[in-house]
Amino acid sequence: QVQLVESGGGLVQPGGSLNLSCAASGSISSFNKMGWYRQAPGKERELVATITSGGSTNYADSMKGRFTISRDNAKNTVYLLMNSLKPEDTAVYYCNVRWTDYIQGYYDMPYWGKGTLVTVSS
Repeated sequence: QVQLVESGGGLVQPGGSLNLSCAASGSISSFNKMGWYRQAPGKERELVATITSGGSTNYADSMKGRFTISRDNAKNTVYLLMNSLKPEDTAVYYCNVRWTDYIQGYYDMPYWGKGTLVTVSS
């Protein structure tokens, strides 16, 4: 019903940048809040940033000033520009979307992508 295609992960040196993207599709009414979470080895999944359809953003404190989340509503795509990357940013980054389908009666349902690996290392 909902499909997510994540891209942009890879290996980058400390101080470098990466731009992740997540394209959502599906036969539903709308995509609501979209965002990124990450999970480092041996740690729990944590919030990176979210953005509403109206453009309101929320960032984890450790990402503020380095990461920028944006969204193209026409393409149902959310982006995460990551600058000044550090080794501790190494993790699998997961796209998360919340969707609504009025016809089927589903409201603000969460859906996770499969994740894209970001490795920050020299």
